[in-house]
Amino acid sequence: MRLLAQAAEAGCITALPHVTSRAAPMQFLRWGHGDPLVPGPFGLMQPDIDAERCKPDIVLVPLLAFTDGGVRLGQGAGHYDRALSLLDGSTAVGIAWSVQQAEILPHDPWDIPLDAILTEKAWIEP
Repeated sequence: MRLLAQAAEAGCITALPHVTSRAAPMQFLRWGHGDPLVPGPFGLMQPDIDAERCKPDIVLVPLLAFTDGGVRLGQGAGHYDRALSLLDGSTAVGIAWSVQQAEILPHDPWDIPLDAILTEKAWIEP
């Protein structure tokens, strides 16, 4: 939340993911510090469905592991890969700890590679 607050203070428009089901593409809905969050699937807290939809310039992508080539291992549901495939022009930045870096990871043709990875030690551009 601190990063979102700093982005808002810098004049950035911020959005959070909104998930409706495992099969439906994830959306990004505008959210500002202090705006309410509602319970969603999988225990997520997310903006209400009535919040404004937006196309992020930068998407901060969670991950379990990554390679320096931009391959990302997520949690297996494909939410971010499906969303990123619909967001032409958005930059996907993986947020990770350096210990999550792997030499090689399994990946499928539909997996969307990261444009960059930010760890506590480095900015990595594949």
